[in-house]
Amino acid sequence: MRRAVYPAVFDDSKNDEKDYYSIDFPDVPGAFSEGHGLADSLYNAEQTLGLALYDIPDNKLPKPTPIATVEKFCKVHYPNAKVYPVAADLDEAAKEVVPVMVRKNTRIPGDIAVRAEKAGINFSKTLTKSLEK
Repeated sequence: MRRAVYPAVFDDSKNDEKDYYSIDFPDVPGAFSEGHGLADSLYNAEQTLGLALYDIPDNKLPKPTPIATVEKFCKVHYPNAKVYPVAADLDEAAKEVVPVMVRKNTRIPGDIAVRAEKAGINFSKTLTKSLEK
């Protein structure tokens, strides 16, 4: 199981509605979320973090800033914000992503097509496996 833990800034002062949080991950570019109440916000933050990082190899993941450092920054710039560690299971997040499939037409010799069909070969799976190598 691949897990990642990053500090997240939960701020409800930016919104007109009480307990409606904007969530920012300072170490993960483009990872923003929101939620109604703390429980919903934490759940959404976990999902956001997982989807932002699931396809990045472990050795390329951004280094998390220590929570104390983020808290010091927030005290000055976002005094009402709270900082929480958020953990995400990157393998589970990857399962949530459905790859987009596209149709590609190709030509193959007729005799090969006949033999492959008789053998019950799935052309799409075979081509996909070959291209993945």
